[in-house]
Amino acid sequence: MSFDPQQFLKNAPTKPGVYRMYNADAKILYVGKAKNLKKRLQSYFRENLDSGKTQLLMSKVTDVQVTVTHSENEALILENNLIKELRPRYNILMRDDKSYPFIVLSKHPQFPRIYSYRGVRRKDQNYFGPYPNGLAVKESLELMQKLFQIRSCTESVFNNRSRPCLQHQIKRCSAPCVGLASPEDYQQDIARAELFLRGKSKELVKQLEIKMQQAAAALNFEVAANLRDQISKLNVIQEQQHVMQDSGNFDVVVIGLQLEQVGLTVLNVQDGKLMGNKNHFFKLNKDSLANILSAFLSQYYLSADSVPKQIFTDLEPTDVNWLSSALTEFSEHKVELSVPQRGERKQWIALAQSNLQQALSTHVQETLTQLQRWQALTSALGLATPPERVECFDISHSQGEATVASCVVFNKNGADKKSYRRFNIKDITPGDDYAALHQAITRRYHRIAKEGTTWPDLVIIDGGKGQLQQAIMVFKDLNIDTVTLISISKGPGRNANYDVIWRPGLQVPLTLTDNTVAMHQIQQIRDEAHRFAITGHKAQRGKLRTTSILEQIEGVGAKRRRELLKRFGGLQGLQKASVEEIVQCEGISEGLAVKIYHHLH
Repeated sequence: MSFDPQQFLKNAPTKPGVYRMYNADAKILYVGKAKNLKKRLQSYFRENLDSGKTQLLMSKVTDVQVTVTHSENEALILENNLIKELRPRYNILMRDDKSYPFIVLSKHPQFPRIYSYRGVRRKDQNYFGPYPNGLAVKESLELMQKLFQIRSCTESVFNNRSRPCLQHQIKRCSAPCVGLASPEDYQQDIARAELFLRGKSKELVKQLEIKMQQAAAALNFEVAANLRDQISKLNVIQEQQHVMQDSGNFDVVVIGLQLEQVGLTVLNVQDGKLMGNKNHFFKLNKDSLANILSAFLSQYYLSADSVPKQIFTDLEPTDVNWLSSALTEFSEHKVELSVPQRGERKQWIALAQSNLQQALSTHVQETLTQLQRWQALTSALGLATPPERVECFDISHSQGEATVASCVVFNKNGADKKSYRRFNIKDITPGDDYAALHQAITRRYHRIAKEGTTWPDLVIIDGGKGQLQQAIMVFKDLNIDTVTLISISKGPGRNANYDVIWRPGLQVPLTLTDNTVAMHQIQQIRDEAHRFAITGHKAQRGKLRTTSILEQIEGVGAKRRRELLKRFGGLQGLQKASVEEIVQCEGISEGLAVKIYHHLH
């Protein structure tokens, strides 16, 4: 399958994530991260690349795959993991083969030290991370020193102290170097710090609450007060932080359908961190998605080197109990299959679905050519020949304000954006969509008739029978009967997941399944017209709200506007004035006063 960069970029997500570039032999060339995947990838597929190494890289790229992440920080960590695992050639040549910082608890027999670290990990230390950047490590270390008062000094400093340091004075170290903290108490603080670093703050709070109650019962109020302060700080942290606390190892599998193509995405999560994803695609057969998911899970995991203890899905597969039992027997440990309904695991499901949606859209675009779409559209509408040119209209306004109509143009090669047009609608009753559409279609095709430019073969109207009737009236006035007219509207009850098509003379609308190629093509054109109309409406509305209404009146320049506002004390005073009062203003004739009055009213 050939890789089409332009088609790929059309469907690229604008979310944070990681991208992987492959050559013709499906070997990994480069792994990168981005705050906005679409913008970052667009910088590669352009004519003038700044770097010679980048030019060499792009000359070999035949495929690009992306993984969407929850956040920019997660993208940083995933990129690091993939580079270390895959060792892409061009990451070594270029700039992204860097190490990320960890927090380390040393294995001192009595008084372990806490500090930040970058580099190769050794077995004689306890590592927590990686963290996305040095600032995150610094903030975490400062917080832990306030909470648990663990030392951060080097071994040479620790072994040669004769009196407490400044860290002890500001209550960030319990000064075990001079015997102010016993080994037992210090080890308790270390155990609490490990719980915190592993994301088990709730469990830590429960332990501290028990200790506080015991200390208070023993009348050791100073210890109880210190524990109370720790609990208070931890509770604040839990409220402020939004992180994935689920630190287990599990897979997330989601399934989706688009244009008779079934897609599945598998996310691998280890220690609460996204380690990567895999996408799988199949042509839809007569089976239900639940059956397909069940078959996929059995084939995928019964041939895998290892099976996670937990597999979360967005749809319950058929024979879920049998499948769980079979995977348990195969892996020799219990395997749980479930559909999360809430909490962080539900968020993982949402992330997997986001990745699947992007991957499935790209796959469908690559496997389905524009010519196939055009042929399907021709067949579904019963046209004699495929349309050479399709135009689609939509109307956008806010309760009648700043009404804008859009006209988008498509041909066999896709969208022809140079031919797009917008129409600022005037002199109609605010909110009258029929009148707005009639004006836009009239202006569009009267000009084509006058200039003798290309007529469309098919015109699509976003709306129902009433909107379609406006187009019929315009083409009847022009005596044009060679253009096919249709409209697309929501189904009964304005069901957002159900569209119908109206054609002239039909009493019952034409219904096409949403997953057919033809309906998808019509919806794509309609959605583009909708987007183009909304963009124009927002710009027009913003312009109206940031300029004076007087600027819209011909003959009222800056000097006259200034005199009018000065005489009447502002726009509200001018709106209350009569024609006779407006005439009294310097430079305003009776005719202009009438024009101003009518415009304001």
